[in-house]
Amino acid sequence: SADKKPTIRRLKQALTDVDELFLATDEDREGEAIAWHLLQELKPKIPVKRMVFHEITPEAIANAVANPRDLDLDLVDAQETRRILDRLYGYEVSPVLWKKVMPKLSAGRVQSVATRLVVDRERERIAFRSASYWDLTATLDAGANANPRLFDAKLTGLDDWRVAKGADFDSLGELTGDVLVLDERSARSLAAALPAAAFAVDSVESKPYSRRPAAPFRTTTLQQEAGRKLGFTTDRTMRVAQELYESGYITYMRTDSVSLSEEAIKAARSQARALYGPDYVPATPRRYASKVKNAQEAHEAIRPAGDSFRTPAQAQLHGDQAKLYELIWQRTIASQMADARGQTVSIRVGADLAQRLSLGAEMAATTVGKVTFSASGRTVTFPGYLKAYVDSADDGDSEQPKLPELAADQSLDLADVRPEGHQTKPPARYTEPTLIAKLEELEIGRPSTYASIIRTITARDYVYKKGPALVPTWLAFAVTRLLVEHFPQLVDYQFTAALEDKLDEIAKGDAERLQVLGDFFFGPDDKSRTGLYEMVNNLGEIDARGLSTFSIGDPAEGINVRVGRYGTYVEDAEEHRANVPEGLAPDELTLEAARELLAHPTGEERELGIDPSSGHSLVARTGRYGPYVTEVLPDDESVPKSKQPKPRTASLFASMNIDTITLDEALQLLSLPRVVGADDEGVEITAQNGRYGPYIKRGTDSRTLPSEESLFTVTLDEAKELLAQPRTRGRGRAAASPLAELGTDPATGKPLVIKDGRFGPYVTDGEYNVTVPRSQPIGEVTLAQAADLIAAKRAKGPAPKRTTRKSPTKSANPRPASRKTGSK
Repeated sequence: SADKKPTIRRLKQALTDVDELFLATDEDREGEAIAWHLLQELKPKIPVKRMVFHEITPEAIANAVANPRDLDLDLVDAQETRRILDRLYGYEVSPVLWKKVMPKLSAGRVQSVATRLVVDRERERIAFRSASYWDLTATLDAGANANPRLFDAKLTGLDDWRVAKGADFDSLGELTGDVLVLDERSARSLAAALPAAAFAVDSVESKPYSRRPAAPFRTTTLQQEAGRKLGFTTDRTMRVAQELYESGYITYMRTDSVSLSEEAIKAARSQARALYGPDYVPATPRRYASKVKNAQEAHEAIRPAGDSFRTPAQAQLHGDQAKLYELIWQRTIASQMADARGQTVSIRVGADLAQRLSLGAEMAATTVGKVTFSASGRTVTFPGYLKAYVDSADDGDSEQPKLPELAADQSLDLADVRPEGHQTKPPARYTEPTLIAKLEELEIGRPSTYASIIRTITARDYVYKKGPALVPTWLAFAVTRLLVEHFPQLVDYQFTAALEDKLDEIAKGDAERLQVLGDFFFGPDDKSRTGLYEMVNNLGEIDARGLSTFSIGDPAEGINVRVGRYGTYVEDAEEHRANVPEGLAPDELTLEAARELLAHPTGEERELGIDPSSGHSLVARTGRYGPYVTEVLPDDESVPKSKQPKPRTASLFASMNIDTITLDEALQLLSLPRVVGADDEGVEITAQNGRYGPYIKRGTDSRTLPSEESLFTVTLDEAKELLAQPRTRGRGRAAASPLAELGTDPATGKPLVIKDGRFGPYVTDGEYNVTVPRSQPIGEVTLAQAADLIAAKRAKGPAPKRTTRKSPTKSANPRPASRKTGSK
């Protein structure tokens, strides 16, 4: 590209003063292709060698220079084939979307399959029918000598009946087994009868258990775990990992291998032994093999760089880099540690009712005399690798209750009993980590592509985030319907996975690129499936309006949602229309919600009166982002529309209704943002309503307000008090309560507190944070010590920003005709 020409000129100039050229791009398909394209551009007349390394350390670079290899043309072929496949798909299918759905849309070999997964999950949620059921929780008393004395048990049986729980219902709310469903009346009747019952232990079962540590990270597991534990997006994880790799802190971050080198195994075992003792390291090293199909085991897992690992404290990193490095370090050390061991205990408790009780359960009315409760718990007798790292699969272990030591036939007392109603829940939406896990399970895409896939489907407005959940738009429904109905093969999971296999075969030299491309575009010689060319040129008639129309509720109601070129709207049989507010998820657009929207059709407005200050009329309308008020400005035909003043608008509060909002309320809304006053330094403080709710703002600093109504009531003193508080985490999520309040910093007058962070307790004044030394108990930290820690941190100033080297851009130039593409 034009912007890379100066770089190429500098490289060519540098070549005149050297005897050898080393190509040192990343060791994957993309890196190999970049190296090949560089070779074509530079046309060196000196010996060329390909050096590869998986970490940027002096030893690794020296080893790579001493042991170069030839350029792997099979890897180049695989990358070029992937690029051409993606372009063929995009160039041929995207124009169909432009004509039949909306301009500027795109289709892609992997992105369209990922979008289909998200859409299919939302369809499951729309079709889901909730079922209700009740259960009981009993708090039982094991006596004064028991530890713990009290424990909870769940109702599991009535006579010979098993009591229904959520897993006993299907997605349509129907029972899948022979169980007894308790309704509210039955549950409350049973709860009332239990205090007179005699409770005794029916059985106690104790079993030892052990759990092995998880393998070191590969790309997808790092993305998933960073998403769950750190709240990182896939893009953020890969960006930070790239910075750590380029700075020499971790090994290469795009890998599907979980194996460690012998040096890394020694380093991990040595560090685990030094930190936790010899009992925490098994006698023989652990070796891991990837379960991912076509994994490149020549690569290593993602681990700390070097043959001796820096601890997180020694690394002296900051912010996201510190968080991700610690996660990688912990997982690597834990992977070479001993199993965690413990005991699982299951207790069954029987209660004999004073007299048989008649229950009007949802199935045939029945009487019961014996009630069964169950409790289970887990104790860790040896933490093993859990000393270093608790992965997401183990997180639930910390929530396992401790149970007292009990014996069969032991009598128990009932301390409390609580009936509780439940509703079955629809399948959870995908998050970035779970979508990546699903794509990997289906063998679609590769580690280096997942971040860009999620970035693409979000940028194209096919998916948006609601908290961590990925929600499809109605536009995604329309695009997926077109592809499924007219290009079914291209969004078929097995076909897409098979195409990935073909690319892997090319990379290993087991398939020929032109054959793969020809089969994809024209279809295989045996005509077992249709090629892309025939699909695109024999589409037949496509009903564009039908593709973008989806029935809401019972089709007989005649209410539909449509995807239009200017947004999504609902329409009834009389062609009344109303915009669907952005942020209203497809499964939330029920028949009742559609009717409510149609009660205020698009274009309909309610006059509120005249603004006394401007003389303009004020109206309430329903728009794309929900109900709002606006002023009606007179048209001035002498001024182009682009230069005419824009009317003031304001969204209604959640507590307001378009039918009842008054002129005074509208004037209040239009007065926002409101100037609350100025701080002691004369900086203006305002109260504003934003995308994520109400807040106050001073310069670039902001704090969330408790309610929309407080926009008009918050005082200057209250605003100052809010701004003096430490920032909340996330969008309006309150920060955790402090572990200790130490007093006022004598140097600044700011309150000093100790809080519990992701990486342990820390002292903060709201601006600077300092970790409490692990050797010091929280209760022994004094105000003077905390003030000294903050003063030392303040004296250092902010952490320097780390600059990152830009990766070379892949050339789009076609390979020269002299490059052979036949089979080897």
